[in-house]
Amino acid sequence: MPSLTDRLRHKVVPAVPVPYDASRKIDVAATRQYARWMAEQAVGAVAVWAHTGRGLMLTDAERALTLELWYKAMGDTPIVCGVGAPATVDLPGDPTARTDRVIEVSVALATAAKQGGASGVLIYPPEALRDLSDVDRRAVAVHSAVAEVGLPVIAFYLYEAAGGISYSLETIDELLGLAGVIGIKVATLDSVMTYQDVAAKVLDHEDALLITGEDRFLGYSLMLGAQAALVGMAAACTDLLIALLDAWHARDLTRFTTLAAAVDEFARVTFSAPMDGYVQRMLWALEADGVIPEGASDPFAPALTEMERAAVYRAVRALRRQ
Repeated sequence: MPSLTDRLRHKVVPAVPVPYDASRKIDVAATRQYARWMAEQAVGAVAVWAHTGRGLMLTDAERALTLELWYKAMGDTPIVCGVGAPATVDLPGDPTARTDRVIEVSVALATAAKQGGASGVLIYPPEALRDLSDVDRRAVAVHSAVAEVGLPVIAFYLYEAAGGISYSLETIDELLGLAGVIGIKVATLDSVMTYQDVAAKVLDHEDALLITGEDRFLGYSLMLGAQAALVGMAAACTDLLIALLDAWHARDLTRFTTLAAAVDEFARVTFSAPMDGYVQRMLWALEADGVIPEGASDPFAPALTEMERAAVYRAVRALRRQ
């Protein structure tokens, strides 16, 4: 059986959204339809409970339902679950007690993921610890504790405006040196310089996967050495993002540059201000592509307009012409 590292290498890992119906309940029928479609795509894995899937905002029951639906649909395709401290958890003010609580609930989510059939976990940066002077040391402790659950761990370098932590390069060394940590997802949004520096550091670790989370400069992030792509943009038009990675790794540069330009334009429409609206935009993209019925909503989304919805539909049609 190939390792999770081998399954992810040179592959797309869509971070999938959760479609809700008008009553603010998970649309089970739409999710099943979506998951069946995704099971036909040549992905390395799917990521549930990630930010695209509102993982830390879901209830325990919603997380369990989401994982169950995807696990049943995906066959032997691995599932990676995002784990961390859910938004509803009360956290103590004392730094030690707060750290212990973050570890406790992160381990609980990782354990639930393992029991539900997940093949690995993606650890959210512990935002609740970000204001502490020794946050990097505490973040390493969180990763070490989660790794003891026994699933392969993907660390996550995320830009601060999205709830991330600017880990030092020394901390990245520590994270990648932990037993059970197989790589790191890097999502800086718009800081090419940061991505360059972090990518170079990750590539110093021969056995670690550099996983791009850069929706807005996906092609360039591959050129800088990313070996896999775990991105929310791959939730829709997944086959075209797979084609982009395949073209790069086959060194079909003509096809790669054509697709990279088209994917960048799709990202410009779907990953724009207000940035947290991208989840609803990906649901619209799935509608436009005929993957799910119209009407699916993200109840956590900021207010968006019908003009934005129309722009997403046009962007999907344009990408489909490639």
